[in-house]
Amino acid sequence: MLSSVSNCSAQSKYRSHYISLSDITLVADMTGALYWPSKSMLIIADMHLEKGSSFAVRGQLLPPYDTRDTLLRLAQVINFYQAQTIVALGDSFHDKKAFDRIGREDLEILRQIQIGRNWIWIRGNHDPQICSAAGGECLKELLIQGLTLRHEPNPVQGKHEIAGHMHPVAKLKLYGHSLRLSCFVLNQTRLVMPAFGSYTGGLNVLDPAFIPLFGNDELVVWVQGEQGLYPIAKRMLRKDYAAC
Repeated sequence: MLSSVSNCSAQSKYRSHYISLSDITLVADMTGALYWPSKSMLIIADMHLEKGSSFAVRGQLLPPYDTRDTLLRLAQVINFYQAQTIVALGDSFHDKKAFDRIGREDLEILRQIQIGRNWIWIRGNHDPQICSAAGGECLKELLIQGLTLRHEPNPVQGKHEIAGHMHPVAKLKLYGHSLRLSCFVLNQTRLVMPAFGSYTGGLNVLDPAFIPLFGNDELVVWVQGEQGLYPIAKRMLRKDYAAC
């Protein structure tokens, strides 16, 4: 059964919360990372490293700091939980040539956070092949304790999985203002993670694309706020095209 209990962060009252998925206790963090305490495992999805440089190649200039920002945030959350295994659920690199574009200093950050840890890259649709120089192990998916960790969620009913790919966001209307916030979305057997990358967009959790995954089940949505992670009742969610 899904539940949330007391926060587990000494830094912020609402930074992180325990959740239960298929009777496994996990910790959802406000950074968009997921921690599996019994495995000392940190899971992140959709970093899209070097997305900024990909746009620059096509003449669309963006500040070239997305990779640095993403990796530094990742380093911080790894240190916070002292995770020994890192699993990146695909689309870690924005395209097939992204690793070749990573700057020397950013590559050094990646190297440093890999030292002494098990590092697993799950292949995604943006990075179906990951350069061996990226370090770690590269897999299609990973099965642990009855949960499949994969990039793209499998719409087969009853699948027990943690996936990325969808970049879920929740649209809310609060105090006369509309907000779109990245979020975790889950039910009793499936969890879709928010994108961890700095330049990633998002898909509304009420979009029809989520119906094959969650049907009409009561969704559990945890949104990433500036000061913490917060549960949002389904009745508070708004469609992107709905009148506000």
